[in-house]
Amino acid sequence: MNKHTVLIIDDEVQIQKLLSITLESAGYKVVSAFSLKDGISITGSHPPDLILLDIGLPDGSGQDGLKRLREWYQGPIIMLTVMNDEKNIIHAFDNGANDFLTKPFRTGELLARMRSLLKLSTQIKPENVFVSGNLRIDYVGRILRKNGEIIKLTATEYNLLAILSKYEGRIVTQAFLLKEVWGPSYQKESHYLRIFIAQLRKKIEDNPALPKHIITEASIGYRFM
Repeated sequence: MNKHTVLIIDDEVQIQKLLSITLESAGYKVVSAFSLKDGISITGSHPPDLILLDIGLPDGSGQDGLKRLREWYQGPIIMLTVMNDEKNIIHAFDNGANDFLTKPFRTGELLARMRSLLKLSTQIKPENVFVSGNLRIDYVGRILRKNGEIIKLTATEYNLLAILSKYEGRIVTQAFLLKEVWGPSYQKESHYLRIFIAQLRKKIEDNPALPKHIITEASIGYRFM
């Protein structure tokens, strides 16, 4: 049985009951907050291992709460909402969400996503080195090795890869990548990303047509696995 603590920030009593029963049965310790204010207060005083955050709360938007939490909280946050439009989903990922589930959702899927995020968050990696399969990135030397051999990257290619790897397992939106690599005025130039992602895949993937490292999340962005 795991001993992870999960904070549920949701004002719906029935959702709280359902999630509490499900998570406690799976071995989690559950803490409940029915408002954004209480959720932020609990997180500040007793940080949980993972947060389930509803977008619609009585005292504020979960999107705004997400931004406030990300000022200091580094653990996984899964957004829960009845709204599944693309704009809300992208906004949530831009604000720092790790995942997004639309109500009603399958509890089995929720538990699987939680396990994946908690596993990623507890993996200890050397601060200046990233290793994934046959890839090794030296952040200090700005060097990429594949199967031990140095792979030459342009400055732009390296910057893209470094950002994606530092958010391993999380979706990084197109707008965020464009802003971080090219600057705020390029946030709508998605063709830049397509060109450089294609170049990166040719250099790091065994089969660029079937990528295993840089995964496209349709209409949203990319995920490094």
